[in-house]
Amino acid sequence: MAQRTPTLLSPADRERLQRLRRMKAVALGALLAMAVLFVVSFWLQGRVPALGYARAAAEGGMVGALADWFAVTALFRHPMGIPIPHTAIIPRRKDEIGRSLGEFVETNFLSGDVVRAKLDETRVAQRLGAWLSDPTEKEGVTNAERVAAEGATIATAVLHALSDDDVRDVITDLARTHLVAPEWGPPAGAWLQRVVDVDAHHPAVDLAVDSISNWLQANEHVFQGLFSQRLPSWVPSLAHRLVDDTVYREAVKFMQAVQHDPHHKARRALDGYLARLADALQHDPTMRGRLENAKTNLFDSPRVAALAAEAWHSAKNGLLAALDNPHSALRQRARSALAEVGQRLTTEEALHNRVNTWVTDAAVFAVDRYRHDIASIITDTIEKWDPAETTEKIELMVGRDLQYIRLNGTIVGALAGLAIYTIAHAVIPIV
Repeated sequence: MAQRTPTLLSPADRERLQRLRRMKAVALGALLAMAVLFVVSFWLQGRVPALGYARAAAEGGMVGALADWFAVTALFRHPMGIPIPHTAIIPRRKDEIGRSLGEFVETNFLSGDVVRAKLDETRVAQRLGAWLSDPTEKEGVTNAERVAAEGATIATAVLHALSDDDVRDVITDLARTHLVAPEWGPPAGAWLQRVVDVDAHHPAVDLAVDSISNWLQANEHVFQGLFSQRLPSWVPSLAHRLVDDTVYREAVKFMQAVQHDPHHKARRALDGYLARLADALQHDPTMRGRLENAKTNLFDSPRVAALAAEAWHSAKNGLLAALDNPHSALRQRARSALAEVGQRLTTEEALHNRVNTWVTDAAVFAVDRYRHDIASIITDTIEKWDPAETTEKIELMVGRDLQYIRLNGTIVGALAGLAIYTIAHAVIPIV
């Protein structure tokens, strides 16, 4: 067998090669022993007739050894380099063997019924649940912690791989598709109408009125000169102060009246305005157009785009920091959630039955739909192998066992030759 350089063989292949060579030496030794026995017995048979039995055994052993050597060698190469028909079967029919192996796997292993039966016996959900909920620490971490750590590693790699520009473009496209493109007027008007119909806006109005009233009472100085500066210069300064104080007191008095009177005319005016606004948003093309223009201008604003990019950048950095820290709240919650899921999978029959059914159905669907594609991996891989390399791989795996055929052929041939010679002497008279 043409061998590759030993340094190119794996340790396991080197061990197989040594065992194959030893077994070849044993088989060859048996053949040589039969040959020596034949020469000695043939030479001395005239003087010692009993050696005829040894000669017959040696002849049969040599025939059996040579026949089996030819059969075993013919699998992998041409015996003695002679291109005898139907030899070198493996390198010559490598592709056909690959296709046959692929068909065998596809037919006998990649079957929906086989996969379903195996998964039903395996009870994937219960095993997964027991593994996740196992509190035993291995190398300082539990299984749930290990899964959380691996998930954090994968998520970190994904976040690093994401392009900020691509993410911004995706967010922009999603916003335009789901926020900007749909018309806001009718749904906003319908929502506002429902709010007004059930007086759900009153708490918001109360909050606004209270806030304005409290602000007025705490900011009297703001009114100093706010209105009096518009008076003619010849008006006395005393009148200026009087105007500012009067406006301020009236504003405070007005807000207090609105604050304490739930039926104040200002409140009713606001109710009417909101009702008209709700109706206009639903039915007035002009109002709807103004809202759409305002919406478009808002989303097209560079400042909004900058805020979106800044929000993504901050969220990404926060996620990366949380994923990298084993003691972060995110990692701790992930570990707790995984352990809880594992506990539920082991204790809740309905849940693990549902998960088992889902896993089984998914596996059966994948096998039934892609069985040929999966099996073709075997066929395509073997087709890409070099014929000599394929022969070597197979011979390293099974060649040692095939050498036993040569050894057995030597022994069986010797016994057969001895038996034939013995029977012939016992039955056929010597003339």
